[in-house]
Amino acid sequence: MDKRYEIFCLADRYFYDTPESLSERQESAGRGTGTDDVLPAARRDVPAAWRRSRQADWLEHWPDRYAGRGTGAGAFPAQGWKVHVSACLENAARIADAVWDYCVPRGIPFKFVPSRTRLHLRNAKYAPRSGSGKFATLYPRSEEQLHTVLTELGAELAGEPGPYVLTDLRWDEGPLYVRYGGFTPRYLLSPEGTPVPAIEDPQGRLVPDRREPAFHVPEWVELPAFLQPHLDARAAATLRELPYRVERALHFSNGGGVYGGTDQRTGERVVLKEGRPHAGLAADGADAVARLEREKAALDALAGLDCAPGVRDWFTLDGHCFLVLDHLPGQPLNAFFAQRHPLLTAEPDPGAVAEYTRWALRIHRLVQEAVETVHAQGLVFNDLHLFNVMVAPDERSVALLDFEAAGRAADGARQVVAHPAFMAPSDRTGYDVDRYALACLRLALFVPMTTVLAVDRGKAAHLARIVERQFPDVPRDFLAEAVATIQGPAAAAERPAPATGARSTGPQPQSQPYEPPVALPDALDPAGWPGVRDALAGAVRASATPERDDRLFPGDLAQFEPGGGLGLAYGAAGVLHALAESGAGTYPDGEEWLLRHTDPPPRGTPLGLYDGLLGAALALDRLGHTKRAVELAGMVADERAGWDRLGPALYGGLAGIGLAFDELAARTGDTGLRDAADHAARLLADRAGDIGQRARGGLLYGASGEALFLLRHYERTAEPALLDSAATALRADLAKCRPGRAGTWLLEEGHQQLPYLGEGSVGVAAVLDEYARHAPVGEEFAAARAAILPAAKVRYCAQPGLFRGRAGLLLHLARTAAPGVTRAELAAQLDGLSWYAMDYRGHLAFPGEQLMRLSMDLATGTAGCLLAVAAAAARGSAASVPFLPFLSPPPAPAGRGGTETGPVEGP
Repeated sequence: MDKRYEIFCLADRYFYDTPESLSERQESAGRGTGTDDVLPAARRDVPAAWRRSRQADWLEHWPDRYAGRGTGAGAFPAQGWKVHVSACLENAARIADAVWDYCVPRGIPFKFVPSRTRLHLRNAKYAPRSGSGKFATLYPRSEEQLHTVLTELGAELAGEPGPYVLTDLRWDEGPLYVRYGGFTPRYLLSPEGTPVPAIEDPQGRLVPDRREPAFHVPEWVELPAFLQPHLDARAAATLRELPYRVERALHFSNGGGVYGGTDQRTGERVVLKEGRPHAGLAADGADAVARLEREKAALDALAGLDCAPGVRDWFTLDGHCFLVLDHLPGQPLNAFFAQRHPLLTAEPDPGAVAEYTRWALRIHRLVQEAVETVHAQGLVFNDLHLFNVMVAPDERSVALLDFEAAGRAADGARQVVAHPAFMAPSDRTGYDVDRYALACLRLALFVPMTTVLAVDRGKAAHLARIVERQFPDVPRDFLAEAVATIQGPAAAAERPAPATGARSTGPQPQSQPYEPPVALPDALDPAGWPGVRDALAGAVRASATPERDDRLFPGDLAQFEPGGGLGLAYGAAGVLHALAESGAGTYPDGEEWLLRHTDPPPRGTPLGLYDGLLGAALALDRLGHTKRAVELAGMVADERAGWDRLGPALYGGLAGIGLAFDELAARTGDTGLRDAADHAARLLADRAGDIGQRARGGLLYGASGEALFLLRHYERTAEPALLDSAATALRADLAKCRPGRAGTWLLEEGHQQLPYLGEGSVGVAAVLDEYARHAPVGEEFAAARAAILPAAKVRYCAQPGLFRGRAGLLLHLARTAAPGVTRAELAAQLDGLSWYAMDYRGHLAFPGEQLMRLSMDLATGTAGCLLAVAAAAARGSAASVPFLPFLSPPPAPAGRGGTETGPVEGP
């Protein structure tokens, strides 16, 4: 699970949104207009000759004379040593006033977080560790002024508590920290084409401004002598004097780490859990230390019982608390899905389904018994989920892990920390919190999709019916009890309204259990397809927020990166593309929004196909706005010094850039864009020697994306060497494919084996299909297509999305020319896609990445599902992702009278 998504669930009940939206809504609703939330310093009048501005969750203050910082002689430096000030919720107002009163008379630029809500979110358990503790930032002009600030302000704030700033070097024992970094926003592009904060090296080159949670000094920068004693003090804080040897990091959060190690006195394995003071805040304000103390108290109460690990030690090191626990052998429950879930194949074996059913029912009984043992001691576990259950090596017993949320049942407290797939609604307290999680576990053991209950608990009945169909031996009363517990006694009336001030209205209370508005397999019927299409497109249009500047359609959290609301993958361009390609019609208000927000595009917008300007240009051109499209493409072409340093990837690198230039040049005759496409092709050819060493594979990030560009370039130039290079690129990705548990080929990425269109073997097969349009397939490629095809038919998929989910598998089945795809298999994947379907204002919508909220974007959400369903419903139509059209007979390359092969027949 990607923990970044949790904090984006706080602001809106139905869509991912920025934490800033929550605090802005609270401020405008009155909860943040008094001393309880907005800090007094944030309401001060701006001093004369100063400027104030908002940037994300910062309130910035700069003297007028520095307004052009970093832009010429005498300007304020663009980078240098900066001071961060840490603060807690209780002393934030006092520290903000102190920073203001110190900086303004001395003309030192500064910024701070203006409300306690925003500060809480920055220090929450799963907030980014790189920003932990940073409440205020000061920008000294020189090392001399830096020393003065640290000495004077450090003395004034001595003793004030605050979270440790992990990226920085601490000054004495107070709340001041220091690091070298950028003063003004500058970016460079990663090999994938994404913006990375940057600073300038002595040669004038932009290099990454490293912000990982460890103190770092650029190699050309000398540490000031007055900081050396503080660096020595930091280095002196180690575990060397303790009897434990730390051997590996198991997990990190903003509250601290979890480490595996050995008790050197006995040789026994142990687990060390770290709690950082004032950091890792839960909803009730408890920091990581308070939660670690709760865990120790709970485990002490359970001492000697097999349902929990034993406590070995408790100690403090450099202010951080550590709880040492016995190591429990076995595997966490979530690990068993990849190993034995019977639906991870195209044709589940009935015997395997029955065997898995017996195993899952037994495991659930063991977990329930462990929870009941905890309850017998008067405790509520409060955080039951798949990752917190350790299954013993013999699989005959289980233990519970992570008791930091546990508490006395008599206290009647609500949950404050929980996995979204198992988090109880607000009406459950005490033992009922654990009973709710046990009910979710009944469903999740068979279809691990209970995260969607965070959007609509009425979905539980639908999930139970899916379990009943796929696992016929599961007792009906086992499922009925789960649904009754999840939905509660007043399920029809308790579906909550959106958060106050939210723009979405979301699903409405219903008196009946959840039913999808339409049946997706009906899309294969010409009479049923218009209704399915309109239900999907209706949800997309109903979600639009044209009054916002950051995004038009709600989608993945990636849309909140610079320019992310514009592009094909997560932004407006991709949604408008899907509406038009599927036959759902245009959306003029959306086109106007995209035109307005690309004139000019936001600072830092990436250049690439799926993440940036060229994707927006491509969509605008296809919607008839060719003039703006050419302007945007010309802007990118003029930035050659930027994009010719990119990596080869299709997503945001040279392959995608070359494809877009090629397409727009062909449509407009623009010779500058044609030259840019040729230049991209030459750059890829120059780097072809290392194609086998590329770290990632697949369509979006691997060599297959390069092969797609080379094939499209071949169609224009008829250069035979391009076909050879495309074949070499495809072989590089095929070398990363391995047989999965069921024998089908999957793309290996680290410890994962992936089948998906964007990041998996199916994307490789999609480009193999394109290669087959231009050259004989040969035995090697034919065997690869056949081995990958079953991956697109798999019965269970974790998510619905186009690039990392079932919609992409459906799209491949709909367009592939590989033999062996039947209408029944298309219908089966359409039915599988309906597993995730949800009602949105009477329309049909899908959750995005991690399933915690609905999404409308192309990469993860409803627009991508619309495109895939359209491809299945109207085979031979235009419905496709860019540059992967339906497989019609191949075009004749420029300069030739025909092709060497005939048309490839579809199924």
